[in-house]
This record gives sequence, C-alpha cells and structure tokens, in this order.
Amino acid sequence: MGKVAVAGDEPRADRALPYVTAQHVTTHQQSRPQAATKPVRWAADTVTAMREGARLRLDYSVQSLWRVDRTIEEIRREGTPHAAVRSVLRGFGAYAGEVIVRHGGGAEWWASGGEHWVRTADGRLWDPIEEAGRCFTDQGSLRLLCRDAMGTERI
Repeated sequence: MGKVAVAGDEPRADRALPYVTAQHVTTHQQSRPQAATKPVRWAADTVTAMREGARLRLDYSVQSLWRVDRTIEEIRREGTPHAAVRSVLRGFGAYAGEVIVRHGGGAEWWASGGEHWVRTADGRLWDPIEEAGRCFTDQGSLRLLCRDAMGTERI
C-alpha cells in the first residue's frame, strides 16, 4: 500500500539541539533517576488529566503522538492564550519525551539547570518540551520529533 505524504513529514535533523552537546551537558548532568523525576511526573499527570477531563486515552505508544498533536492543534484553534496552556504543553512535551525514552532503545532523560532533554543512544539531545511549544504555534510536531529522534519512518 502506498505511503500517504503529509506536509512537513520530511525528516529534520534540526529538531535535535545542535547547540547543546553531550560533552557540554555531561559535566552538569543529573543521573537518570533524578533527571527523569519531573518529566515522568509531568507526563503521568497529563495522561491522568487528559483521561479524566478530555476523555483522551494516552498509552505511551508512538501512535498516540498523533492524538497529542491534534489536541494541541485544537487548543490553538480555540484561541487559548499560550500562558494559559504553558503547563499543559509542558506535560504534552514530557509525555512525548517519555514515549521516546520507552521506545527509543537506550534513550534517557537528561537535566541541567532546570532544563530537561532526552538523550538518544546516538548521543543527540532532543527537547520535546520546547517542541510542544512550537507545536502550539504551528511550527512543530511531537510525532515528527519522535520519528526523527528514534530514526524511524514508521511513525
């Protein structure tokens, strides 16, 4: 069966953080359990809030990021101010990061200076929380970030 092309589906290496290298972060990086504490909590809170409030089931699957992108798009279309949804976007970004960590084969959360990134096995750092903000401004996609971070075309 043919693949349906969606505008913006082309891989983008610039989704990784070129200005933050693993070498730079290593000196200030928290260990995995500490680095993961906050984003894992934000993701879990988002899963609960979406299930109870929006009746949206999020199961940490790669495919669920389609629903997250659509939900962010719907919030944007309603004209909700960014400040009003900042914590929701943080939760969606943390959720996407946790999807990458769970399915990305060696990916893990990194934290430094209050910022949280996902480091993939190839050493690249990704900022799914920032990507959620870009998604809200129609400049990003958590699904595509996940695809690029995991290096797969099947998402």
